[in-house]
Amino acid sequence: MIPDPVNAFVPGTDVRIAGRPGGPLADLTFAAKDLFDVAGFATGGGNHDWGRGYRVPDRHAWAVQTLLDAGAGLVGKTITDEVSLGILGESAFDGTPLNSKAPDRVPGGSSSGSAAAVAAGLCDTAIGTDTGGSVRVPASFCGLYGIRPTHGRLPLDGMMPQAPSSDTTGWFARDAATFARVSAVMLGEPVPKTLPTRLVVAVDAFGFADPEVAAALKPLVERLGALAGEVREELLAPQGLSVWGRAQRTLQPAEAWSTFKDWLDRDNPRLAFNVARGLVMGSTIPESELGWARLMRQEARARLSYLLPPGTILAMPTTPFPAPPRGLPLSRQNPVRERILCLAAHGGLAGFPQVSIPGATVDGLPVGLSILAARGADTQLVAVAKALEESR
Repeated sequence: MIPDPVNAFVPGTDVRIAGRPGGPLADLTFAAKDLFDVAGFATGGGNHDWGRGYRVPDRHAWAVQTLLDAGAGLVGKTITDEVSLGILGESAFDGTPLNSKAPDRVPGGSSSGSAAAVAAGLCDTAIGTDTGGSVRVPASFCGLYGIRPTHGRLPLDGMMPQAPSSDTTGWFARDAATFARVSAVMLGEPVPKTLPTRLVVAVDAFGFADPEVAAALKPLVERLGALAGEVREELLAPQGLSVWGRAQRTLQPAEAWSTFKDWLDRDNPRLAFNVARGLVMGSTIPESELGWARLMRQEARARLSYLLPPGTILAMPTTPFPAPPRGLPLSRQNPVRERILCLAAHGGLAGFPQVSIPGATVDGLPVGLSILAARGADTQLVAVAKALEESR
């Protein structure tokens, strides 16, 4: 088992699989969130009761197989928030992975172990999942590159679902060059050399973030503007960021309840309080609320389509604040989650690609700048991230 000073890997597992010799990623190592199937190893899902009654997979998940075929070597399975229902990265079953950039703070979740492993240098890249922010948020908190691809672009075979209308596979890297190499393989196309020529700055998102975060990200935004040329300010969510958050908070829990209800009926599993509460709430959402949320999803998609024609990117803070302290009391966690969701809800609602870029800090704590582009323009975002690092 790889040394694990940050508690990133699932205890009791010893997953080491060599990649294909000579592949484009043959010099890299990767880790896989324990929502991805690895042949011969149980998929734990962050809950010790999840595996009961489920067979050990005999084939790798698509994302795992793609990286192995490209030559990257798998070094372990990483801790996740319980059945991916979390955003802070604290696990009642396997413990909280250490955020090496902010050791007294949470790593962010639910792809907590994957982010922690990359941030600590235990692997070069790691795959996670993003439904409501589970790659974007830990990327911001741990000072990493992270991507939520266009929804529906990548196969999710062998990836444990949560809310299928929002679920995606994403990945992390410490530097833009590695991020670009991995992204080209995962997205199946080379990273372009041409860059977008228009930048939209989401003024409501920057206003929603803590003032210190907006100030810390300003130099990155200015450098983005210099790369793009044309810059303008717009509202991301004219209806209100909290309204988009409410819509995602309606659709995602209802889908999660549908995903997990048979397991709950069959096994009556042990669940952390916040997870159990979220599933119960998801089971009680009326059809009238779901109908409203689906309409708001259509509005969010229309808004982003308007803001992001070809050749345009949008900039916004990934999270409204740096990583919160570890071990917050339950009564203080929900307001934190709500604010995070207000800046992450558009991902699950609209499904547009988003990359979180490191490079800013508040009192020494990392905060990420996100860029969005039109659906399918994922590699353009990767190109911008790479150009931004090279322009330093």
